[in-house]
Amino acid sequence: MSNQKKTKKILFTSHVASFQKFNRPFMRMMREDGWEVHYASMGEEEILDCDKSFVVPFTRSPFKLSNITAYKQLKKIINQENYDIIHTHTPMGSVVTRLAAKKARKNGTKIIYTAHGFHFFKGAPLLNWLIYYPVERLMARHTDTLITINKEDYHRAKKQFKTNVIYMPGVGVDPKRFKPKLTAKQKLELRKSLGLKKDDFVMIYPAELNKNKNQTLLLHVLHEINKEDKSVHLLLAGKDNLNGYHKKLADKLGIAKNVHFLGYRSDIPQLLQMSDLSVSASRREGLPVHLIEAMFAGLPIVTTKCRGATELVEDGVNGFVVGFNEDEFIEGVQKTRNNKILKKSVRIYSIDNISVKINKIYKETLCKKV
Repeated sequence: MSNQKKTKKILFTSHVASFQKFNRPFMRMMREDGWEVHYASMGEEEILDCDKSFVVPFTRSPFKLSNITAYKQLKKIINQENYDIIHTHTPMGSVVTRLAAKKARKNGTKIIYTAHGFHFFKGAPLLNWLIYYPVERLMARHTDTLITINKEDYHRAKKQFKTNVIYMPGVGVDPKRFKPKLTAKQKLELRKSLGLKKDDFVMIYPAELNKNKNQTLLLHVLHEINKEDKSVHLLLAGKDNLNGYHKKLADKLGIAKNVHFLGYRSDIPQLLQMSDLSVSASRREGLPVHLIEAMFAGLPIVTTKCRGATELVEDGVNGFVVGFNEDEFIEGVQKTRNNKILKKSVRIYSIDNISVKINKIYKETLCKKV
């Protein structure tokens, strides 16, 4: 009879493969610890840092029939592979995963779900509460550990959901990406490559162009500021999900020369370092990575009053929290130009700190009795 120790196995799931960027540090950590790492997603891009990946037809919408196919496929994979841990992300991906893992959970598989910002929150539309709240509350019963990344979600889940709830300060940012710091010469060269002058005042918003990220507000803010000061520019770095809507609006407002649509960029830490101000107009966030990265770059921040963002930005300390209107946002921008903004400690948001916490959660969850 063989005394060979069984290799432990973990499955990560997210409805989109692009979500792997948040999981890969933990995937590498688990592999280094001797675990076999698998990943299931829609498979729109290659999954890195795993031993095996599966393409499953998850759909973001809860009303699409392809989620039934995804459920059947995933259930078969889970029952065949006999995982020790399943760590699931994204709302629909996590619902399908937890339903597919019900039998496996009875047999000892532990289910961990990271909620990257519930769709129901203070001020959320009623429809969000009607659709997402009952589902998340029900699915919590099929979860061994629920990780929340902001305190509003943590307190609500702790009070209202029947599962073990843990608070985690975000998904982790790698400080090494911000080193070595750009020299004054490198900053100038990067500015020149984007058509910016040394003395231009540069605001940056690295985020997918969509309705929730609310870039429209920033274009109207810039339009008003440019009436008095043409040296203020806005960098929008992110994939366009609205088919050029914002470019057309910039043309219509007459600010096209001062708005720089950069598309997807892999050099966000460098772009942040050559900018003067990080701005965010988001309506909904979990714990926004782009603001944590701005803090690592030492930038002041002006953000709308949005769950998650208000945990990171201390009004009047490392930036300003404003309402969803042009006047308040413009006032916030002017204040950062006229005030010395203090830096806030970012150590707790580092990937090293988050990895230690995740590792501890895995170990503690494995030891739990169902």
